[in-house]
Amino acid sequence: MGLSLAELECWAQSQGQPAFRGRQLHDWIYAKGARSLEAITVLPKAWREQLQRGEGQGASIGRLPLLHRSDARDGTTKLLLGTGDGLSLETVGIPSADRLTVCVSSQVGCSMACRFCATGKGGLQRSLAVHEIVDQVLSIREAMDRRPSHVVFMGMGEPLLNIDAVLAAIDCLCCDLGMAQRQMTVSTVGVPRTLPTLAERALERLGRAQFTLAVSLHAPDQRLRQELIPTASAYPLEALLEDCRHYVARTGRRVSFEYILLGGVNDQPRHAEALAKRLRGFQSHVNLIAYNPIEEEDFRRPAPAAIEAFRRTLLDRHVAVSVRASRGLDQDAACGQLRRRLEVSLDPASP
Repeated sequence: MGLSLAELECWAQSQGQPAFRGRQLHDWIYAKGARSLEAITVLPKAWREQLQRGEGQGASIGRLPLLHRSDARDGTTKLLLGTGDGLSLETVGIPSADRLTVCVSSQVGCSMACRFCATGKGGLQRSLAVHEIVDQVLSIREAMDRRPSHVVFMGMGEPLLNIDAVLAAIDCLCCDLGMAQRQMTVSTVGVPRTLPTLAERALERLGRAQFTLAVSLHAPDQRLRQELIPTASAYPLEALLEDCRHYVARTGRRVSFEYILLGGVNDQPRHAEALAKRLRGFQSHVNLIAYNPIEEEDFRRPAPAAIEAFRRTLLDRHVAVSVRASRGLDQDAACGQLRRRLEVSLDPASP
């Protein structure tokens, strides 16, 4: 998994097979969702057995086993998948009447240490490989028996610390699963000197950068942002916004700014006014998100009236804004919660 049609054809030929065997592999991996070579019955049995025994180069599909499934009352499905080296990662399927959005992880854990995020509490273990990212979309398709329409890189990890694998996964999802790049979003909290790199590598790898870039601000000023995102100390807000302007100019795509509303912390009218002033004249869109509580922090969800007042303040100041509906609140909704809860429950040293 993760290889293109042309790469699979070349690989089949390197194994002494005709090129059409690569086309068969491609169909069974991406269209049929095969989990093992043994399941691909159109391949010669002798070759399948040879590969499974590890003779020659050896091979496997690269699918990840399901460790746990959690279904919320609103239809949201969260999967915990296992990796070959004994780690685990989360992916989420978020359904609506006309779409199925898959929220994928790009790393196991995260080094950004945002205070309101469960994932960052455990630190970074490693970045994910292309097949581990693509498998999340296939696993949600399989679990929910529905074709995904949108993919958001907003799960565990910081995508811009795994740029090459993320772009390769986008390429695979578009070319091999038939998804549209415009229906994909890459979310970042901001890593110095990576946005210009993202723009150039996206144009080089994908030919055009049509996915949405979502930048997590969560505060209208540097002081508050550093309190919420400790790593922001190395990336001043003005420098981040300047890199965003460069990205817009290079790709022609507007930036979406994510803003998690924390009750009594960053959700007051003065914060909305400061944010509107900061983004004045920017080709952007603000996505407001009500905080999903985690056990390790005392932050609280904002009141509905505060959310509406914040939205109205931005709108009145001509800032494009929307409020993201909270999903899966009854089933470990926040990123990293399910993984951390199950790790504790499976730890023999835990009470």
